[in-house]
Amino acid sequence: MSEISVSLEFTPNPNTLKFMVNQSLLPQGAANFTDASQAAKSPLAQRLFAVKGVQAVLIGTNFVTITKAEAGDWDTLADEVPKALETHLGQKLPVVDADWSFAAPSQGGSEIEQRIRAVLDSDIRPAVAMDGGDITFGKYEDGIVYLHLQGACSSCPSSIMTLKMGVESRLKEAVPEIKEVVQI
Repeated sequence: MSEISVSLEFTPNPNTLKFMVNQSLLPQGAANFTDASQAAKSPLAQRLFAVKGVQAVLIGTNFVTITKAEAGDWDTLADEVPKALETHLGQKLPVVDADWSFAAPSQGGSEIEQRIRAVLDSDIRPAVAMDGGDITFGKYEDGIVYLHLQGACSSCPSSIMTLKMGVESRLKEAVPEIKEVVQI
């Protein structure tokens, strides 16, 4: 049995911290909880919301991103979140309930939507996860791609620039039919 190790990483978003864990938390994607009421099917998220000052929790494959509430204190969160993670994972408690549904990447949709999803999954989502966030496909309509930004990306001051300069540029390069990328 290996010891649980949690390390703190800063994100581009001044309101979030990323906690890397040396084990797998989810088999794929991310689970985003923007408030405690959404965490009913995630015992880990419930435990993290019990830490004073936690506003939102994003659980990735091997990391957790915490968004601080306005009244929260970074020193408290930097101490208490790793303890909560180590305790929960050390007790081998579930991250999410057994009936948790992971939205598998949709294979349907138009050929353009399939190309957009492929670029998101292979190029963009891994890069965004490095900064403690996630980005998922919403829809494609009339040349416009609608995306959901989660975790560190959802309220980051530089998210619009990242979306326009990075994500939009990469998607337009791969899928010339795209006119614009917007956040939902």
